[in-house]
Amino acid sequence: MSAAGISPPEPQGGRSAPSTAGAGLPGNLMMWVLIASELLAFGGFFIAFAVSYAGDPALFRAGQAQLDRRLGVINTLVLLTSGLFAALAVRTRHDGDVRATRGWLALAAALGLLFLGVKAAEYAKKIAHGLTITTDSFFELYYLLTGFHALHVVAGIVILALVAWRCSADNVETGVAFWHMVDLVWVLLFPIVYLLR
Repeated sequence: MSAAGISPPEPQGGRSAPSTAGAGLPGNLMMWVLIASELLAFGGFFIAFAVSYAGDPALFRAGQAQLDRRLGVINTLVLLTSGLFAALAVRTRHDGDVRATRGWLALAAALGLLFLGVKAAEYAKKIAHGLTITTDSFFELYYLLTGFHALHVVAGIVILALVAWRCSADNVETGVAFWHMVDLVWVLLFPIVYLLR
């Protein structure tokens, strides 16, 4: 394992046993440490959102009413489908099919880009209506939470590209673990920010 946590690629078409580097967890243990720390950071944001909501529920309900739930649902479906493609990449890598693995990783990353495009369109629509990070405490938290998540989507796309390039089973498991964390956070973020009343 290199210092960056990316292993050298395995021979093309070779089968590989599932990794045991993370004491039973798939992929590299250090990625799981990173994932745990990122989940704690998002947890802090969720707590801040809940406390602020409790302090001024009318303001937060009014803010939520101005969000486009349809775009949120679309992005949820996009990320869940992307997570499926990433899981298929792990499966095909363990079956020894590097080409198919790279294809699934490319599809997962492409859907990540689609997610970012939808989110950018949503931001543009809000800003055009004068709803910015300085509008009120709801929109401040909305932009911080969704923006922090969007940065993780960007990081996830870069990681998927790296593991497609250095396509060992361990690398694919490690990159996909991060991508699933990005999916999980959105699955929690969407109902909390868009739906919870």
